[in-house]
Amino acid sequence: NIDKLAQLFKEFPGIGERQAKRFVYFLLNKNPAYLGLLSDGIVNLKNEIQQCSSCFRYFQSKNGTICDVCTNPKTDSSLLMILEKDSDFENVRRAKVYTGKYFILGGTVPIVEKDTPRRVRINELLTQMKNKTPGELKEVVLAFSMNPHGDHTDTYIREQLSPFMQKLGFKITSLGRGLSTGTELEYSDNETIKNALKNRQ
Repeated sequence: NIDKLAQLFKEFPGIGERQAKRFVYFLLNKNPAYLGLLSDGIVNLKNEIQQCSSCFRYFQSKNGTICDVCTNPKTDSSLLMILEKDSDFENVRRAKVYTGKYFILGGTVPIVEKDTPRRVRINELLTQMKNKTPGELKEVVLAFSMNPHGDHTDTYIREQLSPFMQKLGFKITSLGRGLSTGTELEYSDNETIKNALKNRQ
């Protein structure tokens, strides 16, 4: 059972075998009440959290399948920010400098991967573009980490959206170099994100 649970923890991002074992032994030393809360939390996560059918971020759903950001009348629907993952979304929201809509791509585009739609939600993004009317969208902000995978994803998304730019009348921008090369968006502080958004080009 220890090895089986450790194998499950190893599937977490950035967790190796040694750290996975530490998690298991940590749980063995906790009281049953803690383990009960943990297991209930994991079960409830799937029961209470769902993915927004518009931006594809996870949110706590009470009614409907569209999140509070997408349905908020104060959200600027003429702006669309494309992000890699939910933790990037949360970091941008904390910076309180962007007021538009979001789209969670679900990952970055692997440099040598040919079956890109299997890795990211490019088909869903293109479907949204096909359903937009001219003038509805003014700007698409590509907000990816400043590393080779992020740069490759930026280039790929630009190529995929290029046919829609003239038809719909929007521009594509990328985060400015307020983010240092090699920086993960998820771990950037609020001021860095603010500067990156202000300096987007």
